[in-house]
Amino acid sequence: MRLIDQHPPLSCKNHGCTRSAIALRPHLLLLVIAAVCLPQAHAAGTESGPKFSAEVGAGLEYDDNIAVEEVDRASSESDYALTLNAGVGAQQGFGDHTELGLTYDYNQSIYNEFSQVDRQTHILGTSLNFDLTDVDTGISLFYINSRLDGEAFLELYRVSPSISGFLSKKWFARGAYVYSDKRIENRSGRDATSNAGEADVYFFRRGLRSYFNLGYRFKDEDANAARYDYQSQNLKLRYIHRMEVFSKLAKLELAWRYEDRDYSSITPSIAQRRADKRNRWRLDFEVPIFSGGSAVQFYYGYSDYDSNLPQSDYTQTITGTRFVHRW
Repeated sequence: MRLIDQHPPLSCKNHGCTRSAIALRPHLLLLVIAAVCLPQAHAAGTESGPKFSAEVGAGLEYDDNIAVEEVDRASSESDYALTLNAGVGAQQGFGDHTELGLTYDYNQSIYNEFSQVDRQTHILGTSLNFDLTDVDTGISLFYINSRLDGEAFLELYRVSPSISGFLSKKWFARGAYVYSDKRIENRSGRDATSNAGEADVYFFRRGLRSYFNLGYRFKDEDANAARYDYQSQNLKLRYIHRMEVFSKLAKLELAWRYEDRDYSSITPSIAQRRADKRNRWRLDFEVPIFSGGSAVQFYYGYSDYDSNLPQSDYTQTITGTRFVHRW
C-alpha cells in the first residue's frame, strides 16, 4: 500500500552529531543495516534477489534571489546554475510482508557567478516496511551531508517511524513521528534537535492518474542558542495529474506549502521574538521523451518569506528545466 511521490523533506536542509553514539556515525549505521539485512532477506527464502533502480539528470535553473535559508541569508542577486543529480536504490523483500530499501542520492548546483553558494548534497537512506494487510508500518533513517563551495556546511540525520493505510477505496492516510539532529559548520548556536508529528491524507480521484494530498506537521526545534528555538505549524496541499501527451504519460504537480514559525526567545538584533510566515508555491511538469525512461522536466517555484527579522523577509523565484533518465 505504499504510495509513490513520498520523499524525505529535503529542501532536503535535510544534514553528525555529538549527542549520542548513533549521532556520531549515522551513515555507518545505514551501512551496517544493509550488510546485515540484505543477506538475511535473501537467505530467508525470497524468490528473487534485490530490485535495483537508478536515475541521472542534468539541467539549468535561474534563481532571482540567491539565498541560504539555513543561516537566514538572502543576497538580492540573481544567477544561473547548472544542476546535476544521480541516485541509486535497492529493495529486497523478506517473504511476502516485509521490505528493506536502501537509497543514495547526489545533487549538485554550480552557479555561473556566485561560486560561494555552489552546493553539493549527499543523501544516504534506508527504510524497513511491514505490510500488515490492513495497515502498513515502517521506519526510515536518512543521513544528509551538504557542502557549500567545497567546504563542510550542514549535516543532519533523521529517524521516522510511520503507519499508513486505506480508509476507504479512494482515501488513504499516513501518520509519522520525525526526530532529527542537525549540525551547521562553524555555527554551533544553530545546531539543533527537533521533534515533529506529521499527518497526510490522500484522495484518489482517478487512482494514481489523478489525486490530491493534504498534509499537516507540527515541529518543535531546540537549538543550542535559545534565540533559534521555535515551534512551527505546517500545511501542504498537492495535486498530481497524469495525462497523455503525444501518446506518452506526462505528469503535472501543483503544490502549496505554508509554514508559521513562532520563536520562543528574544532575537537581540530586533529586540523582540521573531515570527516567520512562509508561503511556497511550486509547479512541476514532466514529459517522457524517446523510450526507456528518459524525460524532460520543467519547474517553477515562488517563495514569499514574511518575517520581522529583516534578512529573513524576502521573496524568491526559481525556474528551471532538467533532462532525466531512469532505469
